[in-house]
Amino acid sequence: QLAAARRRRMRVLPTISTLILLRHGQSIWNGENPRFTGWCDVPLTVKGRVEAVGAGQLLRSRGFRAANVDVAFTSELQRAHETCELALASMAGHRQDTWSPERIRRDARLNERHYGAVQGYRKDDAGLLAAHGEESIRGWRRSMHGKPPPLDADHPEWRPPPAPTGESLADCQRRVLECFRESISPTLFEEADPTRRDRTVVVVAHANTIRSLMAAFDQVPDDNVPNLHVPNSVPILYRFERSTRSLLSTRLQSAGGGSHARWLLSPENHQAVRSAVQPGGMLTRALFESWDTTGNRALSVAEIEAGIRAMLAEDVERPANCAVIAVAKKIVRELPEGARVSLAQFERLAAAEVAGIEQSIVRQNSNDLLGRVDSRDVQGRISSFGGVGLGSI
Repeated sequence: QLAAARRRRMRVLPTISTLILLRHGQSIWNGENPRFTGWCDVPLTVKGRVEAVGAGQLLRSRGFRAANVDVAFTSELQRAHETCELALASMAGHRQDTWSPERIRRDARLNERHYGAVQGYRKDDAGLLAAHGEESIRGWRRSMHGKPPPLDADHPEWRPPPAPTGESLADCQRRVLECFRESISPTLFEEADPTRRDRTVVVVAHANTIRSLMAAFDQVPDDNVPNLHVPNSVPILYRFERSTRSLLSTRLQSAGGGSHARWLLSPENHQAVRSAVQPGGMLTRALFESWDTTGNRALSVAEIEAGIRAMLAEDVERPANCAVIAVAKKIVRELPEGARVSLAQFERLAAAEVAGIEQSIVRQNSNDLLGRVDSRDVQGRISSFGGVGLGSI
């Protein structure tokens, strides 16, 4: 009777496919003086390797062990591939025999967005600003369809076809969703072992490729896609019911719109973001005043971005927690172009982002992940990925 009851319970429990998205750790070009990296194949920094290992340890502590990862996808670029290997090795812990590089599938369609002729330039390069203007450069970075000038065969980062010569974010999303349809989705839904209830697939890639996937899953309008922030080495989880391909986690609202995604943060990171919005914290008056270089009691987007770069400096006396930096970057991404914020507005924005993280923690429970939620809060079965039905993905 006990065995029969157990079988009945198993029949009613949904089969779960978990997709873990992970941006690579810090590279030598996305620290204090960030560059347009794109398809430039630059390595991780020491900090980036530590971040990758930390992401794997966090996943293992939450029950995601390397032995349970069915497939891992990554790009052809070394910063993503090395992050993938380090994270999986860390997820294996002392059981290094439970994972193999053979389970990693590399795909150039998961490469970062191609930044054309500006690849390799610093984002604040004076010559670049003089040649193209700040408005054009911001349009390339913060719009769906803006595209930098194409590179040619004389460019040091030129690659022969089929490599692109430059892309908009929309161009990048098209190839990423093609990769999802043709390669990732079958491993999530069609190759699943019917004798196993859960399936886990990991995708380690880049800010714009992960942003493209998240925008499709959450049906984000084109105008809002560039505002989605993807932090380095913070696991982002989506869970699906395998037979219907429905998203199971509730849709949480934020300043950037609603999302089914869950950032997976360590207890230390949770404490750091809580402390950051307390009096004297990293995201309160003290930081605001240090960033307000003009002394006019209002921060521009440029001042916030400069402040974040300073927080990332290698010689900073007290390095900021990665989760605090992620919150700061998320704030600046969600600000409209040309916006200026007062101290009160800045503190409200920071508190709202931290509250959103706290809400996500509360929602990370068995009821949420298994879909026992108010159907009004759930997008339900995804009906469109930019016009492509998920049922065929």
